[in-house]
Amino acid sequence: MGMMGEADSNRCLIVGLGNPGRTHRANRHNIGFMVVDALAEKHGIAVGRVQHKALIGDGRIAGRPVILAKPQTFMNLSGEAVGPLANYYKVPLANLLVIYDEIDLPFGALRLREKGSSGGHNGMRSIINRLGQDFPRLRLGIGRPPGRMPPAAYVLQDFAKEELPLAGELIDQAIQAIETFLVEGIDRAMTRHNRQPVAND
Repeated sequence: MGMMGEADSNRCLIVGLGNPGRTHRANRHNIGFMVVDALAEKHGIAVGRVQHKALIGDGRIAGRPVILAKPQTFMNLSGEAVGPLANYYKVPLANLLVIYDEIDLPFGALRLREKGSSGGHNGMRSIINRLGQDFPRLRLGIGRPPGRMPPAAYVLQDFAKEELPLAGELIDQAIQAIETFLVEGIDRAMTRHNRQPVAND
C-alpha cells in the first residue's frame, strides 16, 4: 500500500454534505452526514480526523480503499473542503461521490447521477465551482416544503418524528447504492438503485 498522499487510481472519496454542529445534526439538510456516519459505522471506519476543513476517515469497503469525509465549512462553502481533499488524495473525479439532500425529489426517492449541475443546491454549487461538474452524486429526496414555507427554513428543520422510519430506510438504500457503486461502478449502481420513494413500491 502506498502512502496516503500518493495516487491510487482505485481510491474513492465519499463525501456527505451537511452543516457542522449539534443544532444541525438531525436537519433534513444533513442527510449526507447521516449516510456517511451510517456507512462508516457499518464498515468500522472512524471518521474523526480533521483535514482540509473536513472530518475524514479512511479504510476499505468491499476491498476498495475509501476516504469518507464530512466538510465542516458549513454547507455553502463545501467546495473549500472537497476541492483540496480531492487534490491532496489525487482522486480521479469519477471516484468522487457526493451525497446530499434534494427538495425536488419526493421524500424517500434516491437518484444517482454520473455528473450534472448543482440544481440550486448551495453545497453542490460550491464544489462544482472548484472541480467542475464531472463527478458522480447521490441525491436523496426530502420532498418540498409544506404550504408557503421557504425552502431554506424547511431544509434546516429536523426530520419530523413520523418521517424518521422512511428517513432510516432511505439511508439504508443509500448505503446499498454506495456499495454497488464501489464494487460494480456507476452505471450498474444507477440501474439498480435509482428509485421512487420506498413507500410507493
